[in-house]
Amino acid sequence: MPRSAPTRDGRLELRATKEEKRLLAAAAAYERLDVTTFIMRQVLPAAQEVIERNERIVLSGRDTARVLELLENPPKPTAALLAAARAFREQTGQ
Repeated sequence: MPRSAPTRDGRLELRATKEEKRLLAAAAAYERLDVTTFIMRQVLPAAQEVIERNERIVLSGRDTARVLELLENPPKPTAALLAAARAFREQTGQ
């Protein structure tokens, strides 16, 4: 059974000059799309890339090795860390 397209029920407002609107409409027409679909096809991949670029941490080889080393051989907790854990347990009752 074919899947139906998701319903677009959210609304965005976009201000454009007459020339920008004409340009978008012409480009959409060449692609045989409505303006909304044309804009969404262009903008969503760019938005996903921005999000991925800002939410992903890329480590160098050296940093990756250091993180793995620390995971395999964690350092002993410092006095400050033990005090923070104790304070947290007291505040939360855990």
